Amino acid sequence: MRKRNQGLHPKIEMIMEYVYILIGSAIVAVAFNVFLLPNRVASGGVSGISTILHATLEWQPAYVQWALNIPLFIAGVVLLGKQFGLKTLVGTLFLPFIVYLTKDFDPATHDPLLGSLFGGIGVGIGLGIVFRGKASTGGTDLAAQIIHKYTGLSLGKCVILIDGLIVLTAALVFDIEQALYALIGLFVTSKTIDLVQVGFGYSKMAMIITNKEKEVREAILHKIDRGVTKLSGYGGYTEHERPVLMCVVEQTEFTKLKQLVKSIDPSAFVVVMDAAEVLGEGFKRA
Repeated sequence: MRKRNQGLHPKIEMIMEYVYILIGSAIVAVAFNVFLLPNRVASGGVSGISTILHATLEWQPAYVQWALNIPLFIAGVVLLGKQFGLKTLVGTLFLPFIVYLTKDFDPATHDPLLGSLFGGIGVGIGLGIVFRGKASTGGTDLAAQIIHKYTGLSLGKCVILIDGLIVLTAALVFDIEQALYALIGLFVTSKTIDLVQVGFGYSKMAMIITNKEKEVREAILHKIDRGVTKLSGYGGYTEHERPVLMCVVEQTEFTKLKQLVKSIDPSAFVVVMDAAEVLGEGFKRA
């Protein structure tokens, strides 16, 4: 049996969450100033609005972000309750602060495609770290939750609606190419957040139907050293009860699992799926 992780002390864990928020917000701010803003990539959110206003009215993005984030946070607390707490307030205030401190950083590139790609990666990494701190940077996320509560639209649709309006505005203010770059930035950001949250280490989940259930189960338990769950299934045609074995293995163990099942029962029926995140014994902890 693998030894269980004891986890961090609650106070240390809380401190680490605030560290995540500060580091993540700083990464977002730097990515905004060196990639997105100089290339006028308004890829949604309050940062996208500040990019448009900076290009048209020369307003400082940090001031615009504070001017939008603080009222949105207050409205969120009033209309949605105190569920956001101090951590979201820290992200709401700290991100524009770092945007202000890094406003004189030189652009990393003047190519809008590279700016949208690497800006999206940087923002995605930063937001993913902030989310790991169980917080957010406020902004249009709060606006989406308010719209969701009072209109009944799904939260996802509300986020798409707001970001879509910002990208559409970028198309009208700049040109259609800038809007397309903004869409690239949005897409890359969402995928990068997933990678930060879930990681690269995809596991495999196998569902095994075999006439040699006991032998296969024992082999998985003792030769691969992985847990296995026995489920009850029924044949759709025969209506006979058939045991189904379910197990999750790492990518590096998957070939061994296939060979093991095939050597025991060549006629076994095996369904394999990607498991994006696995929590528990032998895998990572929540």
